[in-house]
Amino acid sequence: MIRKQDFTRITDYLWELPVSFKPEMNVPVRVFADSRILEDALKDDSIVQAVNAAGLPGLVSHMTVMPDVHQGYGFPIGGVAASRFPDGVISPGGIGYDINCGVRLLASRIPSDALAPVVEDLKYGLYAACPSGVGKGGRLQLRDKELTAVCRDGAEWTRHKGFATDADLAATEDSGKLAGADPADLSPRARKRGLPQLGTLGGGNHFIEVERVEEIYDEQAAAVMGLVKGCLTLQIHCGSRGLGHQVCSDTVRAYQDVPRRYGYTLPDRELACAPLDSPEGKLYLSAMACAANYAFANRQILASYAREVFDLVFAGRVQDRELIQVYDLAHNIGKMETHEVAGKSVRVCVHRKGATRAFGPRNKVLPARYQGVGQPVLVPGSMGTASWVLVGQQDSMELSFGSSCHGSGRVKSRKEAKRSIRGDQLLKNLQAKGIAVQAGSMPGLAEEAPDAYKDVDAVVNVVHQAGIARKVARLRPLVVIKG
Repeated sequence: MIRKQDFTRITDYLWELPVSFKPEMNVPVRVFADSRILEDALKDDSIVQAVNAAGLPGLVSHMTVMPDVHQGYGFPIGGVAASRFPDGVISPGGIGYDINCGVRLLASRIPSDALAPVVEDLKYGLYAACPSGVGKGGRLQLRDKELTAVCRDGAEWTRHKGFATDADLAATEDSGKLAGADPADLSPRARKRGLPQLGTLGGGNHFIEVERVEEIYDEQAAAVMGLVKGCLTLQIHCGSRGLGHQVCSDTVRAYQDVPRRYGYTLPDRELACAPLDSPEGKLYLSAMACAANYAFANRQILASYAREVFDLVFAGRVQDRELIQVYDLAHNIGKMETHEVAGKSVRVCVHRKGATRAFGPRNKVLPARYQGVGQPVLVPGSMGTASWVLVGQQDSMELSFGSSCHGSGRVKSRKEAKRSIRGDQLLKNLQAKGIAVQAGSMPGLAEEAPDAYKDVDAVVNVVHQAGIARKVARLRPLVVIKG
């Protein structure tokens, strides 16, 4: 059992469990939280999972836990760990089943008061254009050769097909294409699951939201992003669908005996891993990159569909109907990056599971547009609360391997959420707040009830006060599309 008093309080928003806490730990565990959030985190096994993950071979500096942390598979959701290349390891549990689950935000100059007369048209239009639901297929019917191109080229494939602009790719992490993807490393089952699902939203906590820019906290950064107070934005949250899930399933199954072969002793079989430079490690990194590229393409196509709907619904009502991409980022990914560790530049594989990259200003990997302000960090809340736009800070590089939170974080399981409220009642509650909702099922809607999540404002306040990411704008949901 881990208690609050076991931590050393470094600042008001940073706590540490030293390596002496458990002999198997190779690095300390650092948790970004206020006192209340830390207490909540200790109610499930998320911090236990972080302590176990801190024992993985090859980790450097510290294991980081974000304030939206909750229990996951192997790693906690909200966990960040950096493994030294080439002698460190890659662990699929440190990335998650939905590889490159991520968020895309588009901004407009459409005033929010233009929505009321067409809200039903927009809601049904988005729901029809962007297929949602578990296992749901999409409008595209890929041939196997096209799937290979998608997994190899990511969002670049969508540009060639007319779904994306150069500006879209420039405002996407890694330009929407992760290096090292070899589609030959995908299993037949992964390919089969991916063929019908490109351009689909999926189920669970995935969504499309139309939001209003409610408040701006950083005028300069908001202007660079194209965020205008009182105007509409569109947010898309989804990932690599069945293809990514299958990549993780295949690898977890294949890795069960791998640690023993390399002489690793792990406290949890869900932390199964392989050396980064081993055949098993390279195979997963390649398949993971394929899934990541599929996800970048998936969100791009959904954005293209949404643009068509906006253009049609607001035609004749609003002159400037363009949706400009603010940014697209991954929050379930493993990335090869260079970080300063103990005064030396070290090449590492950064596992981000339920955590986003949050690089500060002047970082060379950022688009020219964001060199002066830092990388946009997109933090969706629940469908009944606000979402946030932040920018990464330079201190994040030392504090958290350039990472921030990815959402509000669950406090209730899906079963608990369904026990606490019926979907039809939740629908009425949201409508009473002025939020139009279109969902595939009432039980699925109840799983994502707002009270199943932490207070996103409190989560964001932690990363803001800790100096990881700075507040830019607060968004209020007006239309929600759920699978």
